[in-house]
Amino acid sequence: MKISFMGCVTILFLLSCGSEPEKKYLTYQNIVILSDMSSRLENRPPKDLEQISKIVHFFKNECVKPGEKIGDKSSISFSSFSDRTIASIDIDGIKNLGEKQRFINSTGEYLNSGLRQETEKFEQKVKAAYEKTRNKGLDLISILIEKIENEPIVKKDTLLTNGVDTTFISYDNHLYIFTDGYLEYLDKAVNSQYYFGAAEIEKIRRYCIANTVDVERALEIDSSLGLPATKSYKNQFINLHILETHERDKNDKLQTYKHRSGQRDNEILEVVWRKWAKVSGFKSIEWKKY
Repeated sequence: MKISFMGCVTILFLLSCGSEPEKKYLTYQNIVILSDMSSRLENRPPKDLEQISKIVHFFKNECVKPGEKIGDKSSISFSSFSDRTIASIDIDGIKNLGEKQRFINSTGEYLNSGLRQETEKFEQKVKAAYEKTRNKGLDLISILIEKIENEPIVKKDTLLTNGVDTTFISYDNHLYIFTDGYLEYLDKAVNSQYYFGAAEIEKIRRYCIANTVDVERALEIDSSLGLPATKSYKNQFINLHILETHERDKNDKLQTYKHRSGQRDNEILEVVWRKWAKVSGFKSIEWKKY
């Protein structure tokens, strides 16, 4: 059989196209929940559990997507500031694809112990922790720094290759902190570095009034009014979410505040946290009041 010159060229072209390396870019979620279980839980009826349930629901139905998605690598974990991991689900922990899908879809050997049951257990463990854990006066920023540095909170991007094709795997690291924003701990006399309570809030408030500036400008003029930066290589990979659950200077019954708009506790705390997150190099920060 004779093959024309143009036919050879065509075959060589098709072969060369077929051998081109393929690149894939995949992104998964790494959700970490940290709860400040201090006296704030007695100050107001706790709303954390409802919000955490929503996060777990998002993890299951929007990240992992049973019955729709194949080969997910997302993860979710929960702990208090005083404990290491209390509850966790890491889909990437199951390496075999078939087994992974059976776990995700709660089928086969995972009929009664798959993702559906594990998310239920996750919420049960969270609820139990809220019922029995109370930690007053913890230095939250120092503990947060330690957890970021020494615990497996951050997942780093990686790649997989078979020698020809390459898959680039990225992780969106989301750190949710449930707190009221106040940073008050027991040993301020020994170390006041990250202490930020009523007195510190009032100091900023008076500075703003005396100098006719807003809180953001006050922190630009005098950085000592806020929190010192806590640089870490890992911060750049973390999307920080501060979920605030209690405004001490608000009268919920009358729906009134002790201070005017722009100088309320919650507003000052938000600016202070945002400035700290920015100078500390976090990827992003969300402050959510609910």
